[in-house]
Amino acid sequence: QLQASGGGLVQAGESLRLSCAFSGRAFSDYNMAWFRQAPGQDREFVAGIGRRGFNPQHADSVKGRFTISKDNAKNTGYLQMDSLKPEDTAVYYCAVDPKSLNVQIARTVGYFINWGQGTQVTVSS
Repeated sequence: QLQASGGGLVQAGESLRLSCAFSGRAFSDYNMAWFRQAPGQDREFVAGIGRRGFNPQHADSVKGRFTISKDNAKNTGYLQMDSLKPEDTAVYYCAVDPKSLNVQIARTVGYFINWGQGTQVTVSS
């Protein structure tokens, strides 16, 4: 199970940190990712990270502003979002790779099976 939290309403230029609490399996065996979905748009990849917390990858639209991380001891993943922009407004979802010990970090929405309920991020200008 996945539980995303940490969203809110902020002004442009401010920061938020999203958390994704994971339960049910060995978190350290699975890569994880963050996606987002703005109203009327498709869900899109934001960031992904390897199961051990290495090899972080970020979409070009957030590179240099967002940072994904993973704390296996706490069974929690994070997305640090700095310098937020109005176009970052969306519901943010975390997802865990359905395949354990996967070498590659998946970016395709359809590949993931289990999604948390999402957390709303709204950035005002």
